Amino acid sequence: MSGLDAFELGRRHDLGTHTFTPEDIITFARKFDPQPFHIDAEAARKSMFGALCASGWHTTAVWMKKNLEFRDAWHRELEEKGVSPPQMGPSPGFRNLRWHKPVYAGDTIQFFNTYRSARQRQRKPEWGIVELHSEGFNQDGEQVISFDSAVLVRI
Repeated sequence: MSGLDAFELGRRHDLGTHTFTPEDIITFARKFDPQPFHIDAEAARKSMFGALCASGWHTTAVWMKKNLEFRDAWHRELEEKGVSPPQMGPSPGFRNLRWHKPVYAGDTIQFFNTYRSARQRQRKPEWGIVELHSEGFNQDGEQVISFDSAVLVRI
């Protein structure tokens, strides 16, 4: 069995949820995106956002954490069934990254991945590439993030 065979193309996978607290938003932003609407509640209130909101990079980083938690749980599930999990490699990148709506302090975001395609690479044929579409929605069902990406998988 190829490492690519483990991926269910077209199936939407729920990666779980994350609630963005004011403290986490400010801590992340101070380190990586120190704009006033991410680090100061009063400045954020006076900004175009009207309230403290997470950096888009923070939202994307949380997706990555949820994605890896999902991958690890999926691998354990495969191992329990006696199936060797696919050996995952790095990602060659993202496309079409969009932050559709701000993620405000207190918002709970639910993240999803849908595997779209899986193929063997022409160069380095011992590796395949799996393409996926990822999304996140707030507690009101509004889309806050979406992007397309890929991951290398040993065949």
